[in-house]
Amino acid sequence: MDKLDFDDRDLKEEEKRLYEEYKRKLAELKKVQKEKEAVGQVFTKGLLPIYVLYILSLGPTNGNEVSHKIGERTNGLWVPSTGGIYPILKKFEKQGFIEGNWDDPHKKFQKIYTLTETGYKELDNKKELLKGRIEESLEVFKIVYKDLYK
Repeated sequence: MDKLDFDDRDLKEEEKRLYEEYKRKLAELKKVQKEKEAVGQVFTKGLLPIYVLYILSLGPTNGNEVSHKIGERTNGLWVPSTGGIYPILKKFEKQGFIEGNWDDPHKKFQKIYTLTETGYKELDNKKELLKGRIEESLEVFKIVYKDLYK
């Protein structure tokens, strides 16, 4: 009987140890995921809105094409999801930076977005505001890259 009690205690301690290890590893995975998301947010939160305005300054297009054109211009290194593009387009439309019109008003298949005068001004304003920040970021990336990989 004593042997059985001892084994039950050992089993419970091992279960507790494994559960604590599981919680620690799960926390590490969540931290890694958050770090990946933070790196991605530099692009999606910081650069994507201004780049959407830029792409639309090249000519009217739809949301899928905005994503495709960004992919083309970055040689496939950055292809934002349309799930990230459409909320930006909707926001810009509400702000008057772009105007969206259905290619066929009756079928409403796809919306074609055009930059407005206000949108051109906003693009110029954002470019001016972000230029220094982007240049600083490039310098930081160069230093970090050099330190880590050379």
